[in-house]
Parts: sequence; C-alpha cells; structure tokens
Amino acid sequence: MKSFKNKNYYLFIPAVLFLTLPLYGFMNAIFHSLQTGGDWTFDYYAQLLQSDRFITSLWFSIRTALIATVISLIIGLSITRHFHGYLEKNAPRLLVWLPMLFPHFVWGYMVILLLSETGLAAQISVLTGVLPDTEAFPILTRDPNGIGIIITYVWKEIPLVILMLFPIYASIDPDYYDLVDTLGGNGWRRFSAVELPHLLPVLIETFLIVFSFTLSAYEVPALLGTTFPEMISVLGYEWFYGSSWDDRPLAFAAMVSVSIMLLISAGIGYLYLNKNRWKAMRGGR
Repeated sequence: MKSFKNKNYYLFIPAVLFLTLPLYGFMNAIFHSLQTGGDWTFDYYAQLLQSDRFITSLWFSIRTALIATVISLIIGLSITRHFHGYLEKNAPRLLVWLPMLFPHFVWGYMVILLLSETGLAAQISVLTGVLPDTEAFPILTRDPNGIGIIITYVWKEIPLVILMLFPIYASIDPDYYDLVDTLGGNGWRRFSAVELPHLLPVLIETFLIVFSFTLSAYEVPALLGTTFPEMISVLGYEWFYGSSWDDRPLAFAAMVSVSIMLLISAGIGYLYLNKNRWKAMRGGR
C-alpha cells in the first residue's frame, strides 16, 4: 500500500517539467543581470535605481496595475454578490465568462475600435450631435494616464473575478443570513459577518493573480500605451531588443526586480492566509 501511494508522486512530473522552463529563464536572467565581463557586479541594479525612466515606468506600472485590479475586484464582487442566484443557470454563467475565451490583445483591439478618437463611440457622439467633431472626444487610448490599458484589463479580468468568487457564494449557508437578520443586523453586517470571512482568502488570491499578470503583461501596454511613460514590460522589451547590446543586462535586471517584488507580495499573501492555520497548529501542540 505504501509503495502504491509513492507512485502518486509521478503525477507531479508534468507540472515539475512545465515549471522548469520559467525557473531556468528566471535563474538565467539573474545570472546575466549580475555579470559584466565575467565579473560579478550589482552595477546594473544601481543603474536602475538611478534611472528616472525606470523609476517612472515602475511607478506607472504599479499604479496602472493596482487601479485595474481594484476596479476589477470591486465590480466582479458586486456582480457576483447581487446576481449569484442567476449565475447558477448555465446561460447567464456562460454569458459572463464568454470574454475569457478571447486573448487580451483581442480586447485591446476592441477598446481601440470602440474608444479611440476615431472609434465607434466618437463617431456616434458626432452623429448624435453630442460632440462637434471627433477631435473633441476624450483621449482614452494611447494616453499618458494608461486609461485604455486599465479599461482593457478591467473588461477582461472581471469574468475571472466572478469565476473565483461564485463558488464561495454558492457554498454559503443561507441560515447565516437568517441569523444576522434575527439579531438585527443590516446589509453591511450580512456582508462583513457572513460573506467577508469566506471571501477574504479568495479575494487576496485573486488580487495577487490579477495584479501580477497586469503588472508584467506586454501585449496590451504595447498596443494601448504611449512611449512615455511606459509599462515596465514594454521598457524591458525595448532594452532587450533595442539597438544597444549594453542595455540587455538592464532588461534582465528590471524584470528580475519586478519578479522579486511579485514573489515577496505572494509570500506576504501566503503568510497572511496561513496565519490562523499556523496558530491553530501551534495551539494544538
């Protein structure tokens, strides 16, 4: 029986092999970011800290990813909370999750077609007399504030948030709500006392997933972003494939820095989620 259980570890081989490639790429990037002329150095990381372009790009990336993630969570949570009863039916659930079938760059092109200065919304505004011409339409794509990038990711990530939160609402016992109502609780107490304890771990996990992807993704910022400020992924791509080979170690150092930041964030989230479990285990001992 023991030998049979040990064979179950073979099932993890495909996952381990799949994770080996990005791990190799990450370690290789660290190696190249610390090497110059065969010597070990932190000069490239020092250059990043002294680079106004990198600091501006990093702040712009964090701000854009954070705004898109928070808005996605708020809208996704609101939809799931108020319509989870309808989502139990196949047709509404498939309609909500339909955007997940399309890649992010497809939604980026749709945002351009709809919200650019010559897009569908601008044309309709001119035809209906709301605007005198298309030049009066607000700049929502390729703008320095990243509005087009935020709209694209919010539009695309809301279905993921609903997908993550819907099973939680489906598993909450309705008797908990009746108990809060019996004790005179209002709508906020129903949410904070019944829903939030179940939702908080999933909300943190979803936040980390969406934020990490949005911060490091390339195609949407490259399609909808400006030349300055630019998302950190676009800056790293330009440094890596630019005309100067001297910038390649900076690209490695920039992406390694972002990866380490995301790993630290994930570690903090993991420690927070498992804090109560560890306390229970220590108490049990």
